[in-house]
Amino acid sequence: MGNFKVTVRDILKRKLFKGATLITGEKGVDREIKWTHILEMEAFDSFINGGELILTTGSNMPLDSKDGISKLKKLIELEVAGLCMELGTHVQEIEPAIIEFANHHDFPIIIFPDVVKFVDITQDLHTIIINSHHEQLKHLHDLSNAFNELSLEPNGILKILKKLYESFRLNVLLISDDKQLFYYPLRNKDQAESILSLINEKREVEPYHEVLLHGDYYTAFPIKGLGSSWGDLYIQQRSGELDEFAFSIIDRATLAIAQIMLRNKTIEERKQNQEENLVQQLLHGEEYESSAALKFLPAPAENLYYRLIMIENSSYHKEIRDEDWEEIKLQQSIILRSIFKRYNFFPAISITKNNIAVIASYYKSSYATSDTNTFTLITEAIKNSHKDNIFRGKDCYIGVSSLQKDYSKLSKCYDEASAVLAIQKMDILDILFFEDIGIYRLLINLPKQELEAYVSDYLGPLLDHQQQTKNDLLQTLAVYLETMGSKKETSERLSIVRQTLYHRLEKIEELMGEDFMNPTNRQAIELAIGAYALLDRRIE
Repeated sequence: MGNFKVTVRDILKRKLFKGATLITGEKGVDREIKWTHILEMEAFDSFINGGELILTTGSNMPLDSKDGISKLKKLIELEVAGLCMELGTHVQEIEPAIIEFANHHDFPIIIFPDVVKFVDITQDLHTIIINSHHEQLKHLHDLSNAFNELSLEPNGILKILKKLYESFRLNVLLISDDKQLFYYPLRNKDQAESILSLINEKREVEPYHEVLLHGDYYTAFPIKGLGSSWGDLYIQQRSGELDEFAFSIIDRATLAIAQIMLRNKTIEERKQNQEENLVQQLLHGEEYESSAALKFLPAPAENLYYRLIMIENSSYHKEIRDEDWEEIKLQQSIILRSIFKRYNFFPAISITKNNIAVIASYYKSSYATSDTNTFTLITEAIKNSHKDNIFRGKDCYIGVSSLQKDYSKLSKCYDEASAVLAIQKMDILDILFFEDIGIYRLLINLPKQELEAYVSDYLGPLLDHQQQTKNDLLQTLAVYLETMGSKKETSERLSIVRQTLYHRLEKIEELMGEDFMNPTNRQAIELAIGAYALLDRRIE
């Protein structure tokens, strides 16, 4: 890839440099020159971007004395490509200490013993630099077309990796989100499989991160599609050793690979009608063919578990036109399947306009900790999924059922996840898992009349008084019970002085009875407060 760079070595061969002499930095002659700059002002820091070849008469650069070391050091820190100096006008000869310092940093200094026209040099060098940029763009365009053409051929991913190898002469490998492995050269099969196991153990999420594998550094480039990562392309090179041109080529390659993956996923998803029908049958307790179920669900095993995830975003779906729905549904499925597979789940998915159901099965090792952290990460990934008008994760309600093994319990899981969604939508609790809804697992399914009668029996006098006086004694009572009767904590949470709290508690005791904090009465009152919240916010 260095053929497209203009280096110090290249310019020394130019006609205008025939009388010039390289006096330092022989090891730095392969530095790339991105531009030339005539520099004569004293304060030059803000005029340098890095990669320039500096032309000067030395009026601001006293390289004939040790005082010039500080200026030279600044140029090196600003990462200029080299320095050309015309001798005679301001500088007669270069101080030996300057030469030693420049050689120590492999910094090229070129001297012209006679007066030269800097304008001719800048014109000549800028011409070859611009021509080099044009050659780069043409090469990038040709490679991009080649990648796109290869993406339409059988074994397109492998052919793209081969093209990358031919461009860089660096080993390349790709690991998809479902752990498929592609690599080139083919002779590296054993090494690639070994690398796959190591990468699985230390998987990173940052793009362009480096991985040290068997003593070699690889830079990872994500394969992006529909706002999700579908895998990583690994190039056997450190990221700092890859220039912008190399990054541009690799980005074109990853885009072509993403197009292949999208086509494959689209073909796969279009075959999922059977899966959707099976999931709906399981959720509603209907009969199903066990042979059909094994196509989409892992076979029952001692360490196989699952949870049901329900996702609801009905307000968004109202905006979708019927003619667009099938394509949106397809792409939502691709996004969700990619997220769950990333965390080693086997998802079976059903998507309707009203909700999405995902049976997330996984194998649990004997030493594994709670799975709730992983499901929390999955829900965060779903909520962070924003891809145009396909999936608005941040607007979703997500409910997760209890952990189960037997698929016959899926209708029960459907009720559990739906209960979580209902609690979320009523803004009663900020919870994700069914096991966290507490007393609401009892209250959520009770008829409205029973809830009203229960609330009236235990909170009637308090609610009547509250309606007449507009004093929120119910909130005071709820917080007092939540704090286990701590007056200090109750007053702090309600932001009221202690004396005001005492007056409220006296009134509550008058209305509820002196024994309202008796364990039995207290439990009944707490249940009634939960029932009241459910009635007050229930969505009919």
